[in-house]
Amino acid sequence: MCVYAEALRAHREAINRLNVYPVPDGDTGTNMALTAESVVDELGSRGGDDEMGHTCKAIAHGSLMGARGNSGVILSQILRGICAVMCEQPLADGSTFARALRQASDAAREAVMKPVEGTILTVVREAADAAEDTAGQGDDLLAVVEAARDRAAVALEQTPELLPVLKEAGVVDAGGAGLVLLFDSLLNVLDGRPLPEPQIDETHGVVVTADQLERVHAGGHGAGIADLRYEVMFFLEAPDDTVPAFKGVWAGIGDSIVVVGGDGLWNCHIHTDDIGASIEAALDCGRPRQIRVTDLLEQVEEERWVREAEAEPDAPPNASDPVTTAVVAVATGAGISRIFYSLGVQRIVKGGQTMNPSTAQLLEAVESAPADDVVILPNNKNIIPVAEQVDAQTAKTVRVVPTRGIAEGFASLLQYDPEASGHDNAKAMSEAAGDVVAGEVTRAVRESACELGPIAEGDWLGICRDGICSVAPGLDDACVELLDAIVSDDHEIVTIIEGDGATPAATRHMEVWLQEHRPGVSTEVHHGGQPLYPYLFGIE
Repeated sequence: MCVYAEALRAHREAINRLNVYPVPDGDTGTNMALTAESVVDELGSRGGDDEMGHTCKAIAHGSLMGARGNSGVILSQILRGICAVMCEQPLADGSTFARALRQASDAAREAVMKPVEGTILTVVREAADAAEDTAGQGDDLLAVVEAARDRAAVALEQTPELLPVLKEAGVVDAGGAGLVLLFDSLLNVLDGRPLPEPQIDETHGVVVTADQLERVHAGGHGAGIADLRYEVMFFLEAPDDTVPAFKGVWAGIGDSIVVVGGDGLWNCHIHTDDIGASIEAALDCGRPRQIRVTDLLEQVEEERWVREAEAEPDAPPNASDPVTTAVVAVATGAGISRIFYSLGVQRIVKGGQTMNPSTAQLLEAVESAPADDVVILPNNKNIIPVAEQVDAQTAKTVRVVPTRGIAEGFASLLQYDPEASGHDNAKAMSEAAGDVVAGEVTRAVRESACELGPIAEGDWLGICRDGICSVAPGLDDACVELLDAIVSDDHEIVTIIEGDGATPAATRHMEVWLQEHRPGVSTEVHHGGQPLYPYLFGIE
């Protein structure tokens, strides 16, 4: 598992960039890597005990408690399915591994309400088929793992043919890509085969290689990738014989360097703190064009918010008063947390789009809540499957109200009765959440396309339950177009929740637009302080 965790860490950004939805999200690579790292931590905590049963138990428990996001939950189910069979044998052979992989495939599919072909579920099923075929011929463990890996790779390449959204985006399934790395890791352990390095793709970006990651961990050349602020990319028109010197200059000012091409045209990428020097090096040998600079700190903005918000606001004293049913909510942003507390929430777990909390974090909050019945508000579709794992891990009765956003969480709490049963609360709160129309505005983190047309990196996106409802270069226009799509004359209240990036001018612009175009609707504005999403909307 240590090898697999390292492989996922090295390939994390490559896998993240396969995600087809162009918004800041709890990306697949990050969630799978964090889930695997939780397993490594669990294995480390048990000391040097290498007995198969104890090892399998640690892997199963660590993956469950550390599962993050939908992809982490599915990976957890795969690992737990493998362990359920492997724990029965003192040593693994080809036949045992084939049975374990079949169990893993079945467990993963059962964990998904509506299985979709062209995803990790297809890849693990195909791998299990190949493993069984090979084991049936009496082949050894290495041959079985190799057959599973080869079939998984083929299945991964075919995922765009099964899932149109992948074909439109020109990518393979991200979760499936993470699973193929599991087989690569097994072959590395069994036969010493080298792990693949992250692939470079002109369409989907450039990532840190395993060699660079190792150098950072060893304290070698340059700053760590996380310490380099800017990503600089451009095409360079230059004679081929000048490129080695150009790359040598870049090696001294940054990392994650990739220069690919030839015949006078090169695609160049670097992470650096010195934008000017990176472009000047290109001017010394040729002509850079289509220069794009990205502030990498924006990509970790929510992590900063989560860290800084850990100590604020404190839960009010009455949040620990015994009740019949308590509520645990997932949220980020001091203003949003204060609103949740004012609506009766007893415990808040910090998290959101790019910081999906683990099963263990939710369980800790549930255990500390002052009631035997607990309702969890995930407030994000990616956190719902993680929340659903908690009930089986506690003596308390836990119910999940499947809120997919903050506005739905707020609406559900209007029906919360701390002295009613968990069953009654969950029913009433779910109905209230389902009645609210929710919307949100964020910025596209990658180029993409939707039914409205092309999406450029940096465009503002208005999103509702049906998908992307507006695309605009300006924040004001994206907000108004979204409101025009989701607010009707039949609605009564529009709640606007301001986050990081909201401006008084944009808020006022929306209020004036609503007064003019939806005169029967009243407007409420709250400061939420959430990162990445300048505006959240709830319409009732």
